[in-house]
Amino acid sequence: MAGKDKKRTEFSEIGRAAAIEALFKDSGFDNKPAGLKSGEFFAHKVMSEGVDFDLVYNPLRHLGYKAVLNVLGEVYAAFYRPTALSVVLGISARFCLEDIAELWAGMVAAAKEHSLKNLSLELNPSVNGLNISLGAFGSQKKKVLDSRPQPKSMDLICLSGNVGAAYMGQHVLEREKSSFVDAPNAKQPDLSKYKYILAQYLCPEVQANTIDRFLEQDIVPSAGAFVTKGLAEAVKRLSAATGLGAKIYVDKIPISSHTFDMAEEINMDVFTAVLNGGDDYRMLFTVPIDKHEVLSREIQTYDVIGHLCQPDVGCQLVTPEGAEIEIKSL
Repeated sequence: MAGKDKKRTEFSEIGRAAAIEALFKDSGFDNKPAGLKSGEFFAHKVMSEGVDFDLVYNPLRHLGYKAVLNVLGEVYAAFYRPTALSVVLGISARFCLEDIAELWAGMVAAAKEHSLKNLSLELNPSVNGLNISLGAFGSQKKKVLDSRPQPKSMDLICLSGNVGAAYMGQHVLEREKSSFVDAPNAKQPDLSKYKYILAQYLCPEVQANTIDRFLEQDIVPSAGAFVTKGLAEAVKRLSAATGLGAKIYVDKIPISSHTFDMAEEINMDVFTAVLNGGDDYRMLFTVPIDKHEVLSREIQTYDVIGHLCQPDVGCQLVTPEGAEIEIKSL
């Protein structure tokens, strides 16, 4: 939030309409909400301070960028191209215009990076900190929608990157926050060895060319889910959406060495972070098995971690020894 020596413009001074006008100035967008049309997709996310983020260690600009990706990821996972974003902010009295301008700058950066055509903003008062509500619109060509295959048993389950690192990064930040509360005058800690896992939590990425990479190889996923609340929750959501079961192979799940190192440091089972940790911001797609060769050769950033199966199998985690353990999300 705005420091003591920086200018603070209270919302009570400027008014809601003038504040919105100031935030849109030089953004390159007009404050025009989009309407849902035939053949379009809509995703909605709500993020609340103290539940989904902590402003002690989440810089406002990073938070704004991350919040937008949180909802755009759902659009990409449905295999639509994001086109517009609607933002409603609930703001308590402790925030000034300069604070929200920082948050908004991150949101605008994400909107431009993902080539959004429309962006709208509404500001409302809040009695409990900062609340962020985001609605994202997406579109897709009819021929792509018409070519989408029906999900079926043995479709490959593909993951766009390693998981568990973001949860470990948040763990580091929570630990340092506790240390700061206990000793507010202590020397700033050296967190350089945690750079990777901190970046995964604070500055996640969602590739703007996600759809293009698949279409260039003539691949249309049969289903998809955005991983933000742990791999287990995403797999179960994918299973529910397809009406099929799923088998995930433990030794196929990509896990960073940094995640293993942190798990060892805090004496935690690494699969707790992988299955039930949050904020991974990964794509989970199901792809017809006959696309396995081209997927492995041309889209190497995706790992095949399992496959769909008959509904009565449910969602199972398969160990290297062949044992099957029911996947449960917290």
